[in-house]
Amino acid sequence: MKCILVFACLSIALCLAAPPPEAEIIRQESDVNVDSFSYNFETSDGTRQEQHGSLKNLGPEEVALQVAGSYSFVDQDGQTHAINYVADENGFQPQGEDIPQI
Repeated sequence: MKCILVFACLSIALCLAAPPPEAEIIRQESDVNVDSFSYNFETSDGTRQEQHGSLKNLGPEEVALQVAGSYSFVDQDGQTHAINYVADENGFQPQGEDIPQI
């Protein structure tokens, strides 16, 4: 009887210690041009990301890359976390419920 109990406890411990299954890409698209790009993907674990960018003319001989996008993921408790962002000549500007507002 003790042997069965020990075996059951070891089996449960091994199941709990097993790594989660690897996520697979279920959707992926990209479009890359000389002066712009866009891409997006989604994985089987609920992770999503999309981004697009283009060159912005700042002056006669000055350009900057401006990028906008978002990403989200599902944590171990099943809660989805999402971030939207812009990155341009003013820096990286993320927004989301998980980011404290100053």
